[in-house]
Amino acid sequence: MKTIYALLTLSWALLTAGAAGAQTVTGAGSSAAAPIYRSWAKAYTKATSSGVAYDPVGSSAGMKKIQQQAVGFGATDVHPSDKDLIEHGLIALPVAITGISPIVNLPKVQNAQLRLTGEVLSRIFMGEITRWNAPDINALNPDTPLPDLPIKVVVRADGSGTTYNFADYLAKVSAPWKASFGVKTSIKWPDGHLAFKGSEGVAKGVRDTVGAIGYVDFGYVAEYGLASVQMRNAEGVFVKPSIDAFKAALANSEWSATGAFNNTLTQKPGKSAWPITMGTFVVFPKVTSNPEQTTQALKFIIWSFVNGDTLVSENNFVRLPDRVQATAFKVITSIRDQKGTPLGLSLISSSAPLQQ
Repeated sequence: MKTIYALLTLSWALLTAGAAGAQTVTGAGSSAAAPIYRSWAKAYTKATSSGVAYDPVGSSAGMKKIQQQAVGFGATDVHPSDKDLIEHGLIALPVAITGISPIVNLPKVQNAQLRLTGEVLSRIFMGEITRWNAPDINALNPDTPLPDLPIKVVVRADGSGTTYNFADYLAKVSAPWKASFGVKTSIKWPDGHLAFKGSEGVAKGVRDTVGAIGYVDFGYVAEYGLASVQMRNAEGVFVKPSIDAFKAALANSEWSATGAFNNTLTQKPGKSAWPITMGTFVVFPKVTSNPEQTTQALKFIIWSFVNGDTLVSENNFVRLPDRVQATAFKVITSIRDQKGTPLGLSLISSSAPLQQ
């Protein structure tokens, strides 16, 4: 990875030239990844005087905005299919790795105290297990004071990459879930579920509702003082959500093995792996009709890749493996304007020789 960092560091003067007069970078999409973009934006503005406006409208809405080229970049927690990329003329590259944490609001139950399996979790969200002291939950938590309360299921109301990855995990561990709900960004939830927009909406919904269970990106757990859940992973081991657990899942994935990043990271092997790990992605038009807007967005993302590793970890995300980041930069070089000028390549190229 030294060659990539050397290239980008040596060429950064090109990216920041004239930054004071640059227009505001615009982006929209994933609410789970919003903490990263906000942190990067603050640091980027301080370093370059260029503004960044990021709207956490959810992955589905972010994809629609970038398809219309209404923003400089889109953000999603689901890698678009090859069909969608070709049909809409887009490219996608990963930004970071995180994990989805089931969260609960139960009297006398502390953070990471409750244990669940994927099968039990699926039945809760399918509306089949409706009380916290149900036998299936009690059997997993013999020493936990489970209340005799109805389960209030809190879900996403909008199209969500977090929902997609959550459903992807449940479909791998539960045949009934796969048959009834499948893997989608938007799910027709059972009657009685409480639906909120955005990760922030779900976090607040669980925090404010006794007896609630929901699912959010791990970064929201500490921010909102929520109680996460231990999950049984693919090796049969109960694990807590953590940076190390996300790294373990990543280490046992195709991402680390090959550098490819179009597969989900759920239910990966490894005794310490978190079973609901996910990647988050940035999306650009492959051929832009607004080269100035796309160029400003590319400058922001490239700067953040070079300078933003500390901010990634501070927001409870995991940085990309070196070979994945190298593949991501290769993807950037394919971005062009309508005249065929390679915008991405010009931003990450340098006349200086590469270090070997």
